[in-house]
This record gives sequence, C-alpha cells and structure tokens, in this order.
Amino acid sequence: MMELVEVTKVYNTGRTPVHAVRGVSLSIAGGEFVSIMGPSGSGKSTLMHLLGALDTPTTGRALFQGRDLQSLSDRERSKFRRTKIGFVFQFFNLLPTLTAAENVALPLFLGAQPRGRALKEAIASLERVGLGHRAEHHPEEMSGGEMQRVAIARALVTEPEAVLCDEPTGNLDSANSREIMLLLRSLPESGRRSVVMVTHDPQAAAYGDRLVNIRDGLLAGIDDLTRNGQTQTDERFASRSSSIARPR
Repeated sequence: MMELVEVTKVYNTGRTPVHAVRGVSLSIAGGEFVSIMGPSGSGKSTLMHLLGALDTPTTGRALFQGRDLQSLSDRERSKFRRTKIGFVFQFFNLLPTLTAAENVALPLFLGAQPRGRALKEAIASLERVGLGHRAEHHPEEMSGGEMQRVAIARALVTEPEAVLCDEPTGNLDSANSREIMLLLRSLPESGRRSVVMVTHDPQAAAYGDRLVNIRDGLLAGIDDLTRNGQTQTDERFASRSSSIARPR
C-alpha cells in the first residue's frame, strides 16, 4: 500500500544542511500495523511525513498504492491527505472553539460536504470510539484520553486507507495510553487499512505487527513482532515491550 524507495530528506535550515533521512526503503502492506522507533532526531517523524505526503523526498520516491506522491499537484496532495490518510498527533490538534462533533467533521467540511450530513457522520465516528455522548462538548471539557479519542474519530471519519500516528500516547498517562493503543490496534483491516505509528515508548510499539528501528536517518533494523502466531493479548504486548526495551 505505502512504499518509500531510497528516500532522502535534507533540510537546508542554516549553514549546515540537516540530513534527516538517508536512503531509506520501506514497504507497508494493507492491513498492517507498523511501529517506528528511534532516538529523538533520528528521522522517524520525517518518515511518517513522507508516507503521508506532509513532506516530499529530496531524492527517492514515496508511493501510495503505486502512485508517486511527488507527481501530485498541491490541490491533489491536499485532497489525498484529506481522503486517503487519517492523522493522529501527540497534542490532539483540536480547535478549542469547536465541539467534538465539529472537530471530527472538519475534513468533511473541507471537502464541501453539507453541514448536517457532515455532523451526522462525525457523531457516528465519535460513537465508534465510545464518545457519542461527548459530541457537543468542547476540548476544554474533556480529559486527555477523550481528546485523543476525538482526534482518532476525526482521522477515521473519511474512512481512510491508512492512519498515521505521531506519538499518540506521548501526552497521556499509562491507563489512557493503554486504552488508546487498544483502539489503534483495532483499526487495521485485512488487506485494507494500515496503521503507522511513530513512538518512543516500547510498550506502545509492542502493539505493532512490525517494529522499524531508525537511527541517524538510517534504517537500523526491522523486527517481526507477530512471530509464533500468538494471540494478541495484553500479556503478549507486555512481553513484547520487555524485549523491545532491551539494549541491542
């Protein structure tokens, strides 16, 4: 579904160029949950931005279902991000003056969908994440876990084919983190929706099918987290996270 082919990303932000990504190739299948881990500044968020067309490679190609994302016009790129990709961020990115339903409906409003229909679909998306009863509440009236659920509902309202998450539990306590990860784990659909998550947390990373390790802008290794075909239980995730946290 998504593929990076020998991509590099260089930021010219002063006298010394910053090489954020250095020749990384990575494929993500439909229905797969991939965790990306690495130290701060390793290039993991840049990889996610390249996969989601939030940024373009300096060299190499970023593909979605075989289509080169660099071939898209600005208008096509905007539509692609709005309809094909759902984004979830650490700090929720909710507009404080809008209700939960209005925040979720934003991608539909931007697509010129009538307000009544957009809000109806937004409420259905909120119900999907267990927050239908909070539809008329504003972000300041909700907990961090609830705000992240609203953000996930917004990411899902267009029925995207991929959901990209940047540190989705980074601003949550352990109990809310577990709830959010169980919700994200439920999103991949066989052969269809994929989830890519950037995280620094081994416990969160353990919910993935594969773990991609990034260091100094380079691919440092890929681990299969589903080997042995075990049932996905909290105990299994705890066992995985212990393994991930061990020094390599």
